[in-house]
Amino acid sequence: MTNPSPWRATVLTLFPEMFPGPLGVSLAGRALASGLWQIEARDIRDSATDRHRSVDDTPAGGGPGMVLRADVLAAAIDAAEIGPERPRLLMSPRGRPLTQARVVELAQGPGPLIVCGRFEGIDQRVIDARGLEEISIGDYVLSGGEIAAMALIDACVRLLPGVMGKEASGTEESFSDGLLEYPQYTRPQLFEGVPIPEILTSGDHAKVAGWRRAQSEALTAARRPDLWAQIPPKAPNRPGRQKTPKNKTDG
Repeated sequence: MTNPSPWRATVLTLFPEMFPGPLGVSLAGRALASGLWQIEARDIRDSATDRHRSVDDTPAGGGPGMVLRADVLAAAIDAAEIGPERPRLLMSPRGRPLTQARVVELAQGPGPLIVCGRFEGIDQRVIDARGLEEISIGDYVLSGGEIAAMALIDACVRLLPGVMGKEASGTEESFSDGLLEYPQYTRPQLFEGVPIPEILTSGDHAKVAGWRRAQSEALTAARRPDLWAQIPPKAPNRPGRQKTPKNKTDG
């Protein structure tokens, strides 16, 4: 079902000036300018209650760094007036890994509210009380959630209707069917002595499709065994799979 209003990302951050940033150029930027999607960056400090606009305090139990206060962040979330139909996300290295399947779900909805953490993290009570879904973009730590939020938003925006020139661009790529994308080639025909694989210039679309599928399977098996393990085998000799010997009986 088509959304009655453009897909919208609401970002809660201590650095609203970081947005739209890279999202304001290229595909996402053109789509933003044409009204295919919207972004709102809200300053968490606007919900602080003291004259210093304090948003953090020392961690309970001791330890280094500071923690974003539950009362301030909860007030910022409430002030955004996000409806129940919009997901509430927290970019966090301890969250569930972001997948293309989750990106598709988010792109098909009205758009999320995204909380960008800073310091040592945020008070667990606001995560629980406001139902924040923790999402990670990788097993590493960034200075804050803003860059992670941009990555998530960009992944969603490119899937919105009218953003990409060809619909196939969004389906024939890495993770669209659980596999890594096959190698790509273009002119010149010969580069430093290495030609484009002959099958790609054969004009035989069935053979090209078969070659690309085989390349995707081989790359996924070699580079992402975690993904490959989730794909049911369709043939006994697929890359990374071992043949199961048939039982023999004496005749």
